[in-house]
Amino acid sequence: MSDRLRFVDVCSGAGGLASGLEDAGFSPVLLLDDKPQACETLLANRPHWNVIREDLVAFLPDEHPETLDVDLLSAGLPRVKASAAVGRADSEDELRLLTATVYLVHSIQPRALLLENLPALVDSAKYAGIREFVRAELTHLGYRLCWFVLNAADFGVPQERRQGILVALKDPWFDAFAPPEPTVTEPVPVGQVLLPSMRTRGWRGAEAWAAQASAVAPTLVGGSENRGGADLGPSGTKRAWARMGVNAGSFADEVPGVEHEWRSDDPARMVKLTVDQAALLQSFPPDWRITGRKTARYRQIGHATPPPVGRELGRAIATALRSVHRP
Repeated sequence: MSDRLRFVDVCSGAGGLASGLEDAGFSPVLLLDDKPQACETLLANRPHWNVIREDLVAFLPDEHPETLDVDLLSAGLPRVKASAAVGRADSEDELRLLTATVYLVHSIQPRALLLENLPALVDSAKYAGIREFVRAELTHLGYRLCWFVLNAADFGVPQERRQGILVALKDPWFDAFAPPEPTVTEPVPVGQVLLPSMRTRGWRGAEAWAAQASAVAPTLVGGSENRGGADLGPSGTKRAWARMGVNAGSFADEVPGVEHEWRSDDPARMVKLTVDQAALLQSFPPDWRITGRKTARYRQIGHATPPPVGRELGRAIATALRSVHRP
């Protein structure tokens, strides 16, 4: 009999969280997302996974009995905006998905729940009402809650990416849970991670560029589905990239070639990253395929949970779940 733990993953996106949980000893019984491109990416990498394209709010676990009584329900949810907490209609979709996930616990009855969202959801007064809703619902079902914030850079991801985390466990397993500890003592810089790819077309300036790109990346953001083309973020983020010799206004189709004359003080001669390099900065495995056109691919990457963070969260949850045999 397999000793792997079973989980359901909702709002799966490109599979960053699911990939990390898989590395931690979990096997998905079902993954759910309402975007066709995300479902295509998941199946391109794991054809055997049970991937369902459906709106989370409409999903009925009773129609999928394999989801009932699993070890873990996980969700890398779209970021809940502060305006949602005060009832702004333009932010209701993110709150709708968070609420639907909490209600899903009623039906699935997992031993553990893992939610990933923005850091402010953990401790900001603006989100107190949402936290109280979550606490009341889950406490009623017999769960105990642990809210905390992680930075992906502490887990070897070359990116400053703070994430708000909720782990809730049924009472027999809660005391054995502890948030994961950092796995690296020093942040991993952008240049170190991207240098091998920057060399692939013979660019002579690759080493000099990598030496300048000696910091972790700013947070990658996927942006809204309603925005235009892909770029690396707002103006402050673009300035941080410029200090690393990167023009963050758009993505390149390929890495610099042997003829590229790089200048760190001239935006026209700075390097542009490729979408594949963005996936490396999110710490996806090198062989993980993100499908679609350039903008769709980057949005999937930017919205994802970095797999190393998912792996360490999964290990911490697995340790707790294996501490006590099922009643």
